[in-house]
Amino acid sequence: MHHFLSIVFSLIIIIGQHVSVQSTGRRSERSTHRSYKSVLFVSNGMSWGSWGVQDMCPSGMYAAGFSLRVEEPSHVMYDDTSLNGIRLHCVYPSEGSYELYATIESDVGHWGQWTDIKWCPSGFLKAFQLRVESAQGNGDDTAANNIRFSCSDGVVLTGDGTGWGDWGDWSSACGGRGICGIKTRVESPQGSGDDTALNDAQMYCCE
Repeated sequence: MHHFLSIVFSLIIIIGQHVSVQSTGRRSERSTHRSYKSVLFVSNGMSWGSWGVQDMCPSGMYAAGFSLRVEEPSHVMYDDTSLNGIRLHCVYPSEGSYELYATIESDVGHWGQWTDIKWCPSGFLKAFQLRVESAQGNGDDTAANNIRFSCSDGVVLTGDGTGWGDWGDWSSACGGRGICGIKTRVESPQGSGDDTALNDAQMYCCE
């Protein structure tokens, strides 16, 4: 009996350690006070809503992947919002894989589901481009619809957003190691009015 209890106790310890290790793989740590080298902008963002919080990768980490919160098109007369949120996934330069990463995000809209993460094959996110629909007058405004990032290895990653609007110019590229933070402009729910959710974004670069 004593031997059996020892085995059970050992299994509990092993399982507990396993859960502890795995839980560090998708942690989210807000690090708003990290210093940065520059801010990346695009010229085609819309102006509805207000700017949210600045969220930064933990010290020593840089964004190597991203995912989006997207409301799929309704295909009927309905109030679409399209792109609602952007998450950046940060890793340490010394890590050889993306198993351990920190997730950061600024303000996020209320609609849609999160897409799968898109990772740079190597290196970090360096610049971005937004797909934005211009004001539709009496029609249904959606503002930002999708985003692209270029990686430091030259690969371009296109998000799984929607197709309304047009791609604007690329932001400038990070002069440091890569993107390390994000801020988004999001319109809050308008009740019976026209919702647009995410309108614009800024990225921060770190050495």
